[in-house]
Amino acid sequence: MSDDILPPGSPLTVGRRGLLVAGGLGALGAAAIAGATPAEAAPVDLGPSTTRAGKKLQFSGGKFKIIQFNDTQDDHLTDKRTVQTMERIIDDEHPDFVVINGDVITGGPRSLYQVKQALNNVVLPMESRRIPWAVTFGNHDEDSFSASGVDEAEMLDFYRSYDYNLNGPNIDGLTGTSNTHLIIESGQGGAPAYGIWLIDSGRYAPGRIAGQDFTGYPTWDWVRMDQVAWYRDESTRVEQELGRKLRGLLFQHIALWEHRFMWWGGVDTRGSGAAARGKSRHGIVGERNEDECPGPFNSGLFSAILERGDVDGVFVGHDHVNSYLGNYYGVRLGYSPGTGFGTYGLSGSDRNRLRGGRVFDITEDDGDTSWTSEVRFASEFGIDLTANDQPMPAFLLPEEIGSGKVGVQVRLARPEARPGDKVTVRSLITGAGNNATGWVVVFVDGVPQTRIDLAKGRADLEITVPDDASGELGIEVAYGGDKASAATTGTARLRVR
Repeated sequence: MSDDILPPGSPLTVGRRGLLVAGGLGALGAAAIAGATPAEAAPVDLGPSTTRAGKKLQFSGGKFKIIQFNDTQDDHLTDKRTVQTMERIIDDEHPDFVVINGDVITGGPRSLYQVKQALNNVVLPMESRRIPWAVTFGNHDEDSFSASGVDEAEMLDFYRSYDYNLNGPNIDGLTGTSNTHLIIESGQGGAPAYGIWLIDSGRYAPGRIAGQDFTGYPTWDWVRMDQVAWYRDESTRVEQELGRKLRGLLFQHIALWEHRFMWWGGVDTRGSGAAARGKSRHGIVGERNEDECPGPFNSGLFSAILERGDVDGVFVGHDHVNSYLGNYYGVRLGYSPGTGFGTYGLSGSDRNRLRGGRVFDITEDDGDTSWTSEVRFASEFGIDLTANDQPMPAFLLPEEIGSGKVGVQVRLARPEARPGDKVTVRSLITGAGNNATGWVVVFVDGVPQTRIDLAKGRADLEITVPDDASGELGIEVAYGGDKASAATTGTARLRVR
């Protein structure tokens, strides 16, 4: 397919995601501008968003917490500090939902297997803790396609195979992958209380439109008009169903032009005086260490958000070393800094100083909601910030849990425990002496809990008995090292009293 999506004299051709576009607007957007009616959308499901494992998004005790990670951006040998940062923030904050806001992986994987490994490495911190999660898609997620043959649609299928994933399916005729509106249920009667919008902001601009290239302009993608129409339509139908607007947060990978306007306090202004004006007017906090990188066109999404009045904030990634947050005419615009240690950061020895994630504490009070947000940094948890690469062996994929040539002997430090207790699981790789290298993953009732490297063929791991556990728990240790053919496992049973 040519990258010239609208040659001179051609009113319609094929653009991003293979959809008909008019001037790059998208099929539904073109129809809307022409006065036609967009394709009828499916009825809004106003029940709470619920995982395959039966866990739903719901306020508890008037609280709901979201963590935003983004730009984990690595191959199948993910930097171990990326996973450590995610795990430490999650374990300290105890979120109800986690979003990886685009650029989950990079162009490094060379096969479907390596793509799955790269994705699996960074979703297991949530999946193993039974925390609902979802992703948005960024510009780099499909970069490995020429080598791996894996596109976003196949990645989405893989994500949706996990028990705690909440990504919606692709919507027929709508630009982008897994544009999704999630509903959080009230803890006070169960009605819809808050929303989470996940928007695909695309990948890269086409090479040309109407015979003109983009030299001098940003060359990333933009939210298309049909996606803006979908948001407005979905928002309106929810309001009609509920008799009120349902407020929420919106996550997409690539920044809006309004992020840049807010920082500088104007459209064409620059310099310290302009930045001071922006900070003062919009109450900006946090760092800006690189230019915002939106696409060449303003999508109109922010105007639609102002019109609808139900999005409290738009949060992005993409620009790894920005962490700021401000209030732009009633809508908070912000960044979470890049989480991944395997991609670019600040210069020199400061490369990894801003690695982290953004936390949202949402409060429900008598039918109203409010929220606060802060960034948590890897440095708070003593994680090594050295400006180097520290790749780890990939976690075992769910389908790799089988049997190999060597064995895994599993012993529990005690045969029974109470909910909330910590129990040491001791594992020994048999049939390989002290020569087994690699790692093991502990599963509790089929859910991966933690991974640890072997030392002389042995590994001791500590698990926490789930609060809702009763009867017996199945403990499985899977070995994925150089002595295993496929995966090798051993099991034990823990009584819960």
